[in-house]
Amino acid sequence: MIKEIQLQVLPEQAAKIELLKKIVSEKLDVQKSEISHLEIVKRSIDARQRTIKINLRLIVFINQEFVKKEEDFPIYKNVEGKEEVIIVGAGPAGMFAALKLIEKGKKPIVIERGKEVRERRKDLANLTKNHIVNEDSNYCFGEGGAGTFSDGKLYTRSKKRGDVNKILDVLVMHGATPEIRIETHPHIGTNKLPKIIQNIRETILQYGGEILFDSRVIDILIKDNKIDGIQLQNGDEIHASKVILATGHSARDIFELLHKKEIEIEAKAFAIGIRVEHTQDLIDQIQYKCKTRGEFLPPAPYSVVKQIKGRGVYSFCMCPGGIIAPCATKPGEVVTNGWSPSRRDYATSNSGIVVELKLEDFSKYEKFGALSGVQFQKEIEQKACKIAGGTQKVPSQRLVDYTNDKLSSDIPKTSYIPGTTSALISDVLPKFIHQNIQEGFLEFGKQMKGYLTNEAVVHAPESRSSSPVRIPRSRETMQHPQIKGLFPCGEGAGYAGGIISAAIDGEKCADSC
Repeated sequence: MIKEIQLQVLPEQAAKIELLKKIVSEKLDVQKSEISHLEIVKRSIDARQRTIKINLRLIVFINQEFVKKEEDFPIYKNVEGKEEVIIVGAGPAGMFAALKLIEKGKKPIVIERGKEVRERRKDLANLTKNHIVNEDSNYCFGEGGAGTFSDGKLYTRSKKRGDVNKILDVLVMHGATPEIRIETHPHIGTNKLPKIIQNIRETILQYGGEILFDSRVIDILIKDNKIDGIQLQNGDEIHASKVILATGHSARDIFELLHKKEIEIEAKAFAIGIRVEHTQDLIDQIQYKCKTRGEFLPPAPYSVVKQIKGRGVYSFCMCPGGIIAPCATKPGEVVTNGWSPSRRDYATSNSGIVVELKLEDFSKYEKFGALSGVQFQKEIEQKACKIAGGTQKVPSQRLVDYTNDKLSSDIPKTSYIPGTTSALISDVLPKFIHQNIQEGFLEFGKQMKGYLTNEAVVHAPESRSSSPVRIPRSRETMQHPQIKGLFPCGEGAGYAGGIISAAIDGEKCADSC
C-alpha cells in the first residue's frame, strides 16, 4: 500500500528518519516495521510561531517494496549538420535554449562575450582584490551569466509560464542535488553552480552544439527585415536565419546597438536601492524567535515588503549566510549584489532593499529615448564610484546612521572584499529613492525587532535588479515585431527575473525556433 500524507513536525523529527517513521506509524495506525520507505516530496519551514515546525508532504510505502523510479530526463540527439540557431549569451536563458534546441534536433551556436567558468574566476579575483574590471568577464558576463556566481536561488513566481519541474530535472541531471525538487525555496550555492554550468556546456558540445567564448557580438546582420546572422568583435560573421538574444540585464552595448539600428526597444521600469548586511545570528534570532537556531534549522532568510509614498519598498535577492560582491561591468562604476554558498555558512547575511521605479522617474533623460532607464542607472553607479574614491570600494553607512542622515564615524569590516568608504548614501541615490528606503527601514524595524541596528551596514547601490529595457516580441511567435528570426529572450529582454524564469523563457524561445 502507498499513501500520501502531510505532517507538521519539529525540526529534529524532520531530520531523523527513525523519529519521522514513529510519527508516521502513529498517524497511520501501522507498525513502524511495516513502513518500508518514506519519501519526502515537499518540505517547508513554518516560523510564524515561537515553536518552529517543518511542513512535510510524504509518500509512505507500507508493506510494499520501494523501487526507485528511473529519472525521466530529457533525451538529446546529435545535431551535427542540422539547422543552426545562434544564441547570444550563455546565461540560464541561453544555455537552456541550447539544450531545448538539441532536444528538437537543431544545432545551437552559443556566442558568449565572457570566459568559461574556470577562467572567469581569475577575473573575479582581480576585480575583488585589485579593483580591475574586465568588461567581458565579471560577475555579470561569462559562462552561466550573472547566476553562476550567485546564491543560485531556484524559486520563482513564474510557474504559469512553463515547466519549473523540467528545469529542476535538467539541473539535477547536470549535478544539482535532488533536494532542490522538494524544498519550497531551493537554491544551489555559488560553490556548486560552476560545475553544473560546466556539465551543461559539455552536454551541448557532446551532442553537436557549439559554444564560442571570448566572442563579443558587435552587430546583428539583417536583410529585408530578416535575421542574417551576427558579427563578432574580431570581424568574423556567423550566418543563420534565427538569433535568440539572451544577453542578460547588463548588456548595455546590445541595447545601444539595437537603438542605433532603429530596432524597436522600450524603456522598462525596474528597481534600485542598497544592499544591507547583518550578522546571520541576528537574523536567525529575529526570524526563529530564539537565541540560536540549533543544528536542525538552516540559516534564516527574510522577506519584507512595504508601500511607502505610493511605491513598493522591498527586499530583493536576500542571501542568508552570504557575502556582498562587486558587480560592476565597466571601470568607473560601482555595483553591489549578494551570493551564498550551498551551506550558507558565512557569518553574515545580506539583502537588496530596493524601491520600485516608474517610467516618469526617467523624464530627466528623455533625450536618451528607450535608453533613459539605462542612463538613470549609469549615473548612480558612476556617482557611487566617484564618492567611494574611484576604485571598487563602496559607499557605506551604518544602518541607524543611514536612517538619520548621519555620516558614520567608522564602518565595521563587512563581507564586501574590495572595502568600504564612509559616505552619505543620500549623495549617491536620488532623493526620493533614499527617503523611501529610510522610511522602509523604519517600518522593517517595527516588523522585525532588532533589525534596525547600527551594527548593520548599508552598501550602495544595488542597481541591477532587472533590465532597464524591454525588447518587444510577439506572444504567438516569440519574435521581434520588426525583425523576422530575432527572438528577444530572458532577463535582458525584460521577460524573466532569476535563474528559473530565465531558463523557462530560453526553452520557450527555442521551442518557437
